Amino acid sequence: MGGSNGELKLLGHKGSPFVTRVKLALGLKGISYDYVEEDIFSKKSDLLLRSNPVHKAVPVLIHNGKPICESQVIVQYIDEVFAGTGPSLLPADPHDRALARFWVAYIDDKLAVPWDQVFRARTDEKRNEAMRQTFAAAEALEGGRKECSKGRNFFGGENVGYLDIVVGSLVPWAKATSVLAGAELFDAAKMPLLVAWMDRFCELDVAKAVLQDPNILLEQAKMLIAKNSAVASNN
Repeated sequence: MGGSNGELKLLGHKGSPFVTRVKLALGLKGISYDYVEEDIFSKKSDLLLRSNPVHKAVPVLIHNGKPICESQVIVQYIDEVFAGTGPSLLPADPHDRALARFWVAYIDDKLAVPWDQVFRARTDEKRNEAMRQTFAAAEALEGGRKECSKGRNFFGGENVGYLDIVVGSLVPWAKATSVLAGAELFDAAKMPLLVAWMDRFCELDVAKAVLQDPNILLEQAKMLIAKNSAVASNN
């Protein structure tokens, strides 16, 4: 994957969409890196705990021995530090850049939070409510697709950008969640622009190289749900 720009190491977990964001950013830039898979459920490494002592979570990008944490921060760091390598990820226009950041914040605050609870809720009632909130939040992305792309192929215009990376990282989990829910999270009837974008994004070489198998994520989701349901029943 391209040339190395200093020593880069990514600490991650294969199921994390936030780690996928970073992999997509590095892949689009053509930047090589070492990847370290973390056991985030049983035993986090000393390197991870030292590198991210606040959240103790992945992803962490270590550049020349210095850790950078949180996926939003990491992707923007990659774009700034490796500005001369590969395509720019954030829009050049300040207003377009602000729009992209707004929608990324929306995804992390309004979509990812209830979505995470779909798998972590300890009762069916709470899980169903989390699923309802997730579906409602996802529908707003159709407006983001229209607002940011201005009729072009990607959120970033004719080229893949920051918001494409963030939404693209969710695609495998969207497919897995759709199976769980028995309904499409990204519904072509309600979100035709988003679904057309998704098909286009998934055909990119970097997406094929990085995006997880939804079937594997589905099994991971089922295990998480079963684990949390068991905890609830034992309390």
